[in-house]
Amino acid sequence: MFSVTVRDHIMIAHSFRGEVFGPAQRLHGATFLVDATFRREQLDDDDIVVDIGLATRELGAVVSELNYRNLDNEPDFAGVNTSTEFLAKVIADRLAERIHKGALGEGAKGIKALSVTLHESHIAWAGYERAL
Repeated sequence: MFSVTVRDHIMIAHSFRGEVFGPAQRLHGATFLVDATFRREQLDDDDIVVDIGLATRELGAVVSELNYRNLDNEPDFAGVNTSTEFLAKVIADRLAERIHKGALGEGAKGIKALSVTLHESHIAWAGYERAL
């Protein structure tokens, strides 16, 4: 399987519900490095996985919808704990929608899988992988 990864970052505020979250139940900020990895079995006609420029642009567009936002105030996340894992799925699903709509070019239709990893720090990260 071939892969290409592009990176961006987001800064958000949020809080969690549930005793398991301890002090994170209070409003707090988080900064994440966001890696999006695109996978395919065969390279396209140009011998690439995906156009890196388009992939970078589309990841940037997706994360800009979340950046500098208090997720507790976002209607899409009402009643949800916006955990790192949950946010990785949101970003992956939004990227998948863009791939299906052709935003990453015709060659991107050969992408078989997409994974998104959010790095909370140099020692902790979480991710989500999905088929396309």
